Amino acid sequence: MHIDLNSDMGESYGAYTIGADEEVLHFVTSANVACGWHGGDPSVMRRTIQRAKELGVRVGAHPSYPDLLGFGRRVMQITREEARDYVLYQIGALRAFAEALGVQLQHVKPHGAIYNAAVKDRELSLGIAEGVADAGRDLILVGLPGSLLLKAGQEAGLRVAREAFGDRAYNEDGTLVSRKIAGSLITDPDTVAERVLGFTRGTVKAITGREIRVEAETICLHGDTPGAGAIARRVRERLEAAGIVPKPLGEFVR
Repeated sequence: MHIDLNSDMGESYGAYTIGADEEVLHFVTSANVACGWHGGDPSVMRRTIQRAKELGVRVGAHPSYPDLLGFGRRVMQITREEARDYVLYQIGALRAFAEALGVQLQHVKPHGAIYNAAVKDRELSLGIAEGVADAGRDLILVGLPGSLLLKAGQEAGLRVAREAFGDRAYNEDGTLVSRKIAGSLITDPDTVAERVLGFTRGTVKAITGREIRVEAETICLHGDTPGAGAIARRVRERLEAAGIVPKPLGEFVR
């Protein structure tokens, strides 16, 4: 089987350092790089892409609501057209740095609140998909399995990839448990590794204890989760011990 390991990267900005990028980059195969609206700045964008290139990690854009103060985790009311243009703007900014460094963008994964809102909001999803398609139909759109976002991506003629989250708890309907709820974030490396192995079989335990189906091509390990480096290392070790060598999305998503 094929599986990609991704992580949200480049979310530091100015005087603020966010995430364990250098540690995690050694173990993932794809990096979702912040484009300046929830985190990241021009210098961080350049450095993150350069380091990913050096380590053979594929690069994608990680656009968000324009919400630096809230780290992109607050829902905003925007139109379909605004969603399209916000996404296109951010991909364009990141692509400029990627091209300057000789790197081709592989995918787009929306960040935080806009990602979660697009699960069930068709107009928002269509806007996001249109922005990605305008940026380039070679890009892969990443989203939750069964989400309206992935459906919109397919309608826009894009390749899509289903994503699971190793360090986040799930509701029984396959959505992520709100970060406001205790137990929503999982930080024990062995527990995360077990969940990731479960994803390779298409299952995970919801926060209620019930086993649910979650099928995915890519698994996210958040770079800002406490102990992210140790988590990423353990996940990679356990996958390879099981005979599963992660590959970048672009190598197998059709």
